[in-house]
Amino acid sequence: MRRLRLASSVFALAAVALLASGCSAGPASPAPTSTGGADSAPPQSDDTIGPMPDDIEAAWLDGGRSFGIVTWGSSSEACQPALAEATAEGQVVSVTLSDPEQKNAVCLSDLGPHAILVPVPEGVDVTNDVELRVTHGDVSDDADLDGLADPAAIDTDYQPSAGWFDDDGIVLLTWGSSSCRPEAEEVTQSDAGATVTFADNDGVCTMDMAPRLTVISLTGDRDDDAPFALTLKGGGLDGTVDVLGRG
Repeated sequence: MRRLRLASSVFALAAVALLASGCSAGPASPAPTSTGGADSAPPQSDDTIGPMPDDIEAAWLDGGRSFGIVTWGSSSEACQPALAEATAEGQVVSVTLSDPEQKNAVCLSDLGPHAILVPVPEGVDVTNDVELRVTHGDVSDDADLDGLADPAAIDTDYQPSAGWFDDDGIVLLTWGSSSCRPEAEEVTQSDAGATVTFADNDGVCTMDMAPRLTVISLTGDRDDDAPFALTLKGGGLDGTVDVLGRG
C-alpha cells in the first residue's frame, strides 16, 4: 500500500479488542475508542494533552464504509484526539481532529498508536485511490489509501473488520459495549494470518453499541501478496476476519 510518512516508529504490540460477551446492543455510538497493545511502553511521567506527532497512517474498515486513522501519542484514553469533521472534494478527504472534551486531563507520557474511525464522506469512490489530509491543531499530515477491489458494502451489521495501515500494522474494528474492552492474552502469527486469543470478561457492561478500534503490530515474515486473516478466539467470540488492503 502506498503511503506518505514523515517519521518511522516501531512498537511491540500484541493486543486486540473484540465484542464483549453478555452485553445487549443499543443504538450505534458515533464516538469510537481505541486501545494499544498489552506490551505498550510503561509510563515514565505525566504530561498534558498535545497534538499528534507528524506521522499518520490509514486503513480501510467496515467493508469500505469507513477508514481508521492511526495517530501516535499518550495511551491515556482521556488524552486521545477525536474526529471533529470529515469532508471530501473528489477523491481528497480532509479530516479534522479535535482535542478530547476533558481539557485538563493528565496524560501518561508513553508513546503508542491509537486509531480513530472516520465514515467515508458521500461521493468518494472507494474503488479508486483516496488521498487523506489530516489536521490536528497546528499539525497536519497526509496519507493514501489504495482503491479497493469492490464498492463499499451496503450494510455490515456491526461485524468485525480489519485493514492494513502499514506493512506490519493492522487496525481491527469491533462493536460492543464502550465500557467493556476484551483483553488479548496472546497473538500468534502464521503465513496465512494471526490468531488472537482473548480473556473472558466477567465485568458489568453498559448497553451501548460503540465502535472500538485496536492497532495490531505483527513481527513475523509473510507474503505481502497473499490473503491474510485474523482468527479470533475466546472472550465470547470465535471467528475469522479478512484483512482489507495490502500491507
